[in-house]
Amino acid sequence: MKFTDIKKRAEDEWNELQQSDTPKIYIGAATCGRSAGALAVKQTFEDEIEKRGIDAKVVEVGCFGPCYTEPLVNIVKSDGSNIFYKNVNSKIALELVEKYILGDDPLAPYALGTVGDKKVPGIQDLMGTPFFKSQARELFHNTGIIDPTNINHYIAQNGYSGLAAVLKMKQTDVIEEIKISGLRGRGGGGFPAGRKWEAGLASKGEEKYIVCNADEGDPGAFMDRCTLESDPHAVLEGMVIAGYSIGATKGYVYVRAEYPLAVKRFNGAIKQAHEMGFLGDNIMGTDFKFNIECFLGAGAFVCGESTALTLSIEGNRGMPKAAPRPRTTEEGLFNKPTVLNNVKTFAYVPQIITRGGAWFAGIGTEKSKGTAVFALTGKVNNCGLIEVPMGISLREIIFDIGGGICDGGQFKAVQTGGPSGGCLPASFLDTPVDYDSLLSAGSMMGSGGMVILDESTCMVDIARYFLDFTQKESCGQCTLCRVGTKQMLYLLQDITQGKGQPGDIDLLVEMGEAVNAGSLCGLGQSAANPVLTTIKYFREEYEAHINDKSCPALACKELISYLIDADKCKGCTICAKACPTEAITGEKKQVHILDQEKCIRCGMCFEKCPKKFRAVECVPGRIN
Repeated sequence: MKFTDIKKRAEDEWNELQQSDTPKIYIGAATCGRSAGALAVKQTFEDEIEKRGIDAKVVEVGCFGPCYTEPLVNIVKSDGSNIFYKNVNSKIALELVEKYILGDDPLAPYALGTVGDKKVPGIQDLMGTPFFKSQARELFHNTGIIDPTNINHYIAQNGYSGLAAVLKMKQTDVIEEIKISGLRGRGGGGFPAGRKWEAGLASKGEEKYIVCNADEGDPGAFMDRCTLESDPHAVLEGMVIAGYSIGATKGYVYVRAEYPLAVKRFNGAIKQAHEMGFLGDNIMGTDFKFNIECFLGAGAFVCGESTALTLSIEGNRGMPKAAPRPRTTEEGLFNKPTVLNNVKTFAYVPQIITRGGAWFAGIGTEKSKGTAVFALTGKVNNCGLIEVPMGISLREIIFDIGGGICDGGQFKAVQTGGPSGGCLPASFLDTPVDYDSLLSAGSMMGSGGMVILDESTCMVDIARYFLDFTQKESCGQCTLCRVGTKQMLYLLQDITQGKGQPGDIDLLVEMGEAVNAGSLCGLGQSAANPVLTTIKYFREEYEAHINDKSCPALACKELISYLIDADKCKGCTICAKACPTEAITGEKKQVHILDQEKCIRCGMCFEKCPKKFRAVECVPGRIN
């Protein structure tokens, strides 16, 4: 069947769904939605619709983005009304059927956003809301819109049109379009994709490979998982285009086994693409052949590095190869020329081909083109997956999209780039979000994590937390990474426990710089970043821990104390009953006393003391 006929059939199916007079219920059911109860909500809708004999369609889609609202449901009625409902549970689902689908009450208190006169549902309809208004959903243009298990939905949104166009182009012309776009690898390194593909084409060898890295660490893997779950065909199409451009016939997607839904949906996409003639031999009636295999990894952070990843696929231990070594475009998987990019990089490619490299290059900054995707989390009101144009400021992301600091707190720092990214204080809030600006500030774009910290966060402890992660994920090959991070971790643990010594700060800096400079891969070369940046920008907190034996943020329990204010204590006995060590004594309606020697700083007394009294206080420093 010709592609034009395939596309026409897909568009007919899509238009029938959109233009039908029956209500449509779109449920965000990626892993994030499912963990919040989306499948139970979906079942409730289906059961109630069947019970009442309602002519309505329930469609399972991917992640909408604002994870803080999950489960998120979009209901489109025949009159064109389009309402997104947040935090939907089974009880609300029943109410929506009764009062909105069968009635005229939109139940506005449950709505995230309301749109009138629009018959085609889309997350774009929410662009006026704070979470979406500063976003630019290009990578996510299908996410939350289509059923990711239905290839016709993808085709109807111009899917595989890029591949159809590419098969009529010269390989060099395809690569030139990628170069014009300015697309840089979204895995963290930011290497220009066009230059990498050009090197892959120029490399000698009849057998070449395309490898997609879908397992590059916590935040990156989270976004990769979302893309594979919500728009798998975009990644697949991008890989096939890359294969054509360099002359490869086989591709691998390296994904962690802990993401079963992503694996299931991507394998389903592979099967559908084969059935449609987009994979296999004689793709779209041409001589080009290409196949893709999904390879399950064990979730090792170090396998985000290219040589460690390829070794893992080969059945070896995932460890970065020592320098000097040939580039993977010269000698990669099975010692053959290999182009390796991450999920997001490949997912951009189909749109770049269909809309033109100049379109993509028109978004962002001079050196950082297109959009950036982040997992926005931490002490911020609106958590979730966001996509923003390169060059947007940290301030706009945190306070406009993120809705500011939760619980009325004060912004303290932002950590970007994943576990080995740097922590930047408030003086950097107007920093543009792009590769070069973040790097010069001491952080990095990385794989896309963005953690917001407030005044209750101890910067020494947060450095210890992130270093503990990278130290455990070290493959152990480099002495400086293996031993250096361990010794730094010991120092940080001592400091947070009140055992820090004069000179520890300078020693941490010396060791951190050595670890970054003497490690083979990106993990070791950035492992010390959280420590180095927190010392650079929050040195006074380290000094307070070491010199004053106190934690200004009141987070390190060995460096704080709890006191009972005699003027506020009413003798209610609640704190005494909550204390696990019987450190609090006193008769009812009499002022209570806290024995500092028995106190283990668990904070139960502080937590349980009635807010109307606030008799228990937490103060920095250890009172003996």
